[in-house]
Amino acid sequence: DELMQYSVVGFPRIGAQRELKFTVEKYFRNEINTDELLQTTAKLRAKQWKLQQTAGAAFIPSNDFSLYDGMLDTSFMLNAIPQRYLDLNLDDTAAYFAMARGYQGHHGDVKATAMKKWFNTNYHYMVPELDDTTDILLRSDHFLDGFHQAQSLGINTKPVIIGPFTFLKLASFTGHKNIADYVDSIKTAYNNILKSCATNKVDWLQIDEPYLVMDLTANDIALFTDMYQFILEKKETVKVLLQTYFGDVRDCCRQLYNLQFDGIGLDFLEGKETTRLTTNFPDDKILFAGLINGKNIWRCNYNSILSQLKNLKAHCHKIILSTSCSLLHVPYTVTNEPQLAPEITRCFSFAYEKLEELREICRLTELPDYQNDPAYQQNCQLFQSTELRIDKTVQEKVAALTNNDFTRAMPRKKRQALQRKILNLPLLPTT
Repeated sequence: DELMQYSVVGFPRIGAQRELKFTVEKYFRNEINTDELLQTTAKLRAKQWKLQQTAGAAFIPSNDFSLYDGMLDTSFMLNAIPQRYLDLNLDDTAAYFAMARGYQGHHGDVKATAMKKWFNTNYHYMVPELDDTTDILLRSDHFLDGFHQAQSLGINTKPVIIGPFTFLKLASFTGHKNIADYVDSIKTAYNNILKSCATNKVDWLQIDEPYLVMDLTANDIALFTDMYQFILEKKETVKVLLQTYFGDVRDCCRQLYNLQFDGIGLDFLEGKETTRLTTNFPDDKILFAGLINGKNIWRCNYNSILSQLKNLKAHCHKIILSTSCSLLHVPYTVTNEPQLAPEITRCFSFAYEKLEELREICRLTELPDYQNDPAYQQNCQLFQSTELRIDKTVQEKVAALTNNDFTRAMPRKKRQALQRKILNLPLLPTT
């Protein structure tokens, strides 16, 4: 039985010392040119891949890095660039930032595209804008830039892209056309993405489809199935990992399992039904089990994860341990917080520490008596002794609540009048 491997869905990109932020701001102020901007980002990416390689990650993501936003990268990759930005006649990087934050200068005056919250996170994405003249196609192979750069450093990565279903479901349609009008062209574009991956000898391609965890209609499921039946016919030598996060796939689980994916990434943290959905996980696929929380900053409970893995092994042929979503949502490392007390930081796990946890759990799965392992014991101790997670006073107060605590004595109309008077609120107060 070979050693359990682990995978990372995505990694933070701002830089452990916020290098990307400062570099991009210099570029905005015209203190550096495009080449210098791209050189700095190349260095940042290299540092992160080496770090993950050293930490023993078997599936290291590339193209999870972005100068601004992954959805905007996808719009660019798929040629979904509204005409007003093309009319500025800027180079690609400048046009990209014009879509991200608007442009006012010698070339013209345009506003940025709309921005929305990325599912249930505090991350925001730029909404793809599709009008009646949009011609969706694979505009360039830039999504493989990271793959090639990592390869030159002797690191094999899995390129990550946002899938066609999520892209179209989150897009805004500004003309008369709707989703159905773009399906054929987007299927061809993703076919070409797979062809390009095969030509460039990519082992694994990760396609993120977080929209699958939303409430899906029968039409949604039919659309998703139709797209991927077509796209996956052309995968040739490339293995495809379909990655989901921020919930479970209860609405489309059966269809998902029947498609020609090689791996399926499921979120066991926010996916309430995920454990139940894996009882009939297909034998011909690898389960990328998202058991380490990619969103929060707490250390994980080894005992809980090891017993979950044991249960999963009963009906899943092959398992890769993974994060529940991209680590984009957490800081880089606890070592950057020297001002915090050790009894606090020992409960924290940021991106670097999560890599250690993933590696440690993979190692523990191989031990017949992991209960005697010092790392395991230390982790157990943390969960028995910490006061950071459990506040007895709060628990007692919550337990003492009765139905009366949820009923207000004064009717809402009266409360509203009082609030307006005391707080001096305008007619439509907004935060």
